[in-house]
Amino acid sequence: MAPAPRSRQDLQQETRDTLVIAARTVFSETGYHAASLEAIAREAGYSKGAVYSNFSGKADLFLAVMDANMEAAIAADGWDLQDPDDATSDECEPLPEQFDEAIQGMALATLEFIAAAARDPQLRPQMAARLEVLIQGYATTATRANIGADDPLTEPERGALLAALDQGTALLMLSGSDLIDQRVLRTGMQRLLAPGGSEEPRDGHRGSPALHDVAIRQRLAAAAQADGWESAHPSE
Repeated sequence: MAPAPRSRQDLQQETRDTLVIAARTVFSETGYHAASLEAIAREAGYSKGAVYSNFSGKADLFLAVMDANMEAAIAADGWDLQDPDDATSDECEPLPEQFDEAIQGMALATLEFIAAAARDPQLRPQMAARLEVLIQGYATTATRANIGADDPLTEPERGALLAALDQGTALLMLSGSDLIDQRVLRTGMQRLLAPGGSEEPRDGHRGSPALHDVAIRQRLAAAAQADGWESAHPSE
């Protein structure tokens, strides 16, 4: 029995998904301002008209890339900073060097976009809405920590501070600073999740990139590999 033909809606969603994957590649390689819709269409194997049939422009497409990245990075129940003596908390396998370059390139493109959106009265609220989703993901992690009633900070406030620490560390790294690595980042996040003098240093190798927590990096890598990143960017 022949499979049922795909609906027009399914085909359109497939086109959108392919364009988002291609856009992520182009944005990470060239930056937001230098990226062109023509280059993104070529990367996806479509015409420029296909881009405009699915997105209102480059900014709309970039927001879709951000949405896809956040969906991959933030699990429904946040992420768990394992206890130092937990056998399951060993460092994950190192990510390919090319992925490190891709995630850094996308982070730089995001900085360009944030600066542009902050000056655009139409884009600014859309960017703010994404930041709310991001902070809520961190707040979910703070909720799971269950500090108790003695903490003067609310869970959303701790979530915002976690977001500021993770994103601020990324900004420092992108600016050339290597003072904060994964170990320092995870220990700092743990202080916000469970403050106290009895803490132990968290997992994370000294000197390893602190462009977001390693759990988020692993989720982004898994999503990129599922999208065919490895075949599109084979190891040297």
